[in-house]
Amino acid sequence: MSTMSRPHAGSLAFYPRKRASKETPSFSTFPKVEVKEGEKSKPLNFLAYKAGMTHALGKDMHEKSSTAGHEIAIATTVLEAPAMKVFGIRAYGKAPKGFYGSDPMMDVLAGNVDKNLLKKIHSFKKKGKGKGKAAKKDEKSTNEKGKEEKPETKEKKNDFEDLKKAGEKVLNVRLLCHTKPAKSGVGKKKPDICEIALSGNIEQQLAFAKEKLGHEIAITDVFTGEHFVDIRAVTKGKGMQGPVKRAGVKMQRPKAKKRRIVGSISPWNPSTVMWQVPRPGQMGYHSRTEYNKKVLKIGSAAKVKEINQVTGFKNYGLLKSDFVILAGSVAGPCKRAIGLRIPIRESPMERHQVESLEYIAGTASGTEDFVEEEVKAEHVVEKKEEKVEKKSVADEITAAASGDQKREKSKQK
Repeated sequence: MSTMSRPHAGSLAFYPRKRASKETPSFSTFPKVEVKEGEKSKPLNFLAYKAGMTHALGKDMHEKSSTAGHEIAIATTVLEAPAMKVFGIRAYGKAPKGFYGSDPMMDVLAGNVDKNLLKKIHSFKKKGKGKGKAAKKDEKSTNEKGKEEKPETKEKKNDFEDLKKAGEKVLNVRLLCHTKPAKSGVGKKKPDICEIALSGNIEQQLAFAKEKLGHEIAITDVFTGEHFVDIRAVTKGKGMQGPVKRAGVKMQRPKAKKRRIVGSISPWNPSTVMWQVPRPGQMGYHSRTEYNKKVLKIGSAAKVKEINQVTGFKNYGLLKSDFVILAGSVAGPCKRAIGLRIPIRESPMERHQVESLEYIAGTASGTEDFVEEEVKAEHVVEKKEEKVEKKSVADEITAAASGDQKREKSKQK
């Protein structure tokens, strides 16, 4: 009988392991960021698209590290973050009696809406008119002077005045935003929608929301400099899997009737299977959050050439707009939307101190160096081959005979 013991390999940190309800990530909690009087409110989260992974070289500036002052290789993930457009404002109030937390109270929508957003939200579409003569007359309305009137681009009636009248009932204000994937390498037009939280009090949030309604928000408006962020994404889906792959259970011996099963799932009494027992089911496509990811670089669309791969990122293509470089891996496949948030926990600044990236693998500047080295190596090999002379067997015999004659003459002297 074997005496080896093996603890449970599957993680019980996430339960139930079921498919995510939606692919676009969203945060439910945000850090409390105070804003001084006279300063503007600030967005707290953003949406980006995963382009792929590469590695970069940077100098380790952590004094207590074993590699302090040396150049180290860092696995990095590149995210493309085109500007997001604000198409609405949502005010949250106290939840109705019998419920906990807050509840959406009212929305204020912009008049001019991006045409690609109509593919996602159909409530913006206006009902078409009939094909009669009355419809043709209504297409162009003229005033008394005979000039054509432009179509009105007005907002909904429950605008900022209604929000201000609500007063103390408003607990929180958030921006309704959508991405612009057409300006990236994702290859789609239908945008992803999310809510962006704001810092400061209600007055500061309303002032910032009124200023940004109908305009764009760049990633530099949310994150500045090299710091940490929290990410949230849906992992890569792997479908239905058994307990060996899903929970890391050890396989049975070769003589067993079935090898990729759990030996015992539960006793006869009580006749139930506990949730801790590894069972087959859904693997992947789970919503996951990771805290304190190091931001190595935030670049604008003008500096895309510094990070673009020569052949483009695999299954993604070339970057076209702003980008973010994070240290380590990020959940989900390429082209998936990744949620970024101001860190809600304390940042471990001492453990991650890396200077600006000196080299990024796969870029045009990096490949030029490798091409030059390969050309130099080819020249060296060719020169060595030219110096080596090919000799036949007869030449070798004559050379050996001449060498023996020289030795005999030297002995006679």
